[in-house]
Amino acid sequence: MYIAQEESFGPVMVISKFKNGDVDGVLRRANATEYGLASGVFTKDINKALYISEKLEAGTVFINTYNKTDVAAPFGGFKMSGFGKDLGE
Repeated sequence: MYIAQEESFGPVMVISKFKNGDVDGVLRRANATEYGLASGVFTKDINKALYISEKLEAGTVFINTYNKTDVAAPFGGFKMSGFGKDLGE
């Protein structure tokens, strides 16, 4: 889908179906975009959330929430989404 591959700003959330247990397939789809500012993981399984958050190519990964952060925390993106955290690579 076009919306799943673009860097949309505003009150937009893309929710995609996936086969039960296909975590690596979800990661491939999530990382197959040229952007990587932020992402969110919603699950009851904390081990799965931590595994996915380590593998996602995104500057910020929210777990079971979204856009809750401290303005003093470093932020930035991967790929075409900014310069990276604290203006690093």
